[in-house]
Amino acid sequence: MNITFRQLRLFLALAETGSVSAAAKAMHVTQPTASMQLKEVTQSVGAPLYEFVGKKLHLTDLGQDLAATARSLAQTWDVFEQNVDAVKGLTRGKLRVAVVSTAKYFMPRLLGRFCKRHPSIDVSLEILNRDGVVQRLRDNMDDIYIMSMPPRDLDLADEIFLPNPIVLIGSTSDPLAKRVDVPLAELSERRFIFREKGSGTRMTGDQFFSRHKFRPDVRLELGSNEALKESVAGGLGLGLLSRHALHGQTKEHGVCVLDVAGFPLTSSWHIVHPASKNLSPLALAFKRHLLAEVQRRKLIN
Repeated sequence: MNITFRQLRLFLALAETGSVSAAAKAMHVTQPTASMQLKEVTQSVGAPLYEFVGKKLHLTDLGQDLAATARSLAQTWDVFEQNVDAVKGLTRGKLRVAVVSTAKYFMPRLLGRFCKRHPSIDVSLEILNRDGVVQRLRDNMDDIYIMSMPPRDLDLADEIFLPNPIVLIGSTSDPLAKRVDVPLAELSERRFIFREKGSGTRMTGDQFFSRHKFRPDVRLELGSNEALKESVAGGLGLGLLSRHALHGQTKEHGVCVLDVAGFPLTSSWHIVHPASKNLSPLALAFKRHLLAEVQRRKLIN
């Protein structure tokens, strides 16, 4: 097969954007040029790499294999370029970070301070639910991943870097707000509002309730911390969420942390990436930055 590295990057852009026009824009070529190059790639492979169902592009199994190969080659090349820059004393390149949605309360600040030290770098920050971040981790799409419950079936480099206390909240007008050390059993008649199944917060809560043989009456499952807080403030039930979602405070916008036996639940934020992945100098610098910032600044108790 005779496929150029630039054609591989174009095909990777096609796989990641799902559009010929978007891939052309990402690679700074015209759409006719992109279409011609992608046709040459398909002809060189000798089998269909993608198809259109309606107006939506879908990769074939072979196309997915080629995209994974192209991604691996592109990442290896990026590491080499950054190594060259490091030898020259330069700091540039692209840093790709994927974080679960609750980490949005502290990661932009940590990332911002890193960018101030390295103003020439480009950054891609993906904020998704846990399932989305885990899928990107499986596909090796980023340099660094931040989550509270890393998957156990992957061989990962995993480093704990920040506490993630899980608290129970209620409306500030709830009678429980004025009480201390409330027994868990006393909440058996109350309704609960949880994050969606599969989220790190939900998994931590489910494990706690299972250990204590407590079956919460779940009224709502929501995919957003903000929606959960608003629902609790409206009196729809008690909520379970990371204290980071309250910006480290005990009260916020009509909700407050309840003093219930067993809470806060112990959890931690993890920095992870595939164990076999050779991190670029930029990614290694960012990982060191995260660990140093947490040591230097007490972000949350």
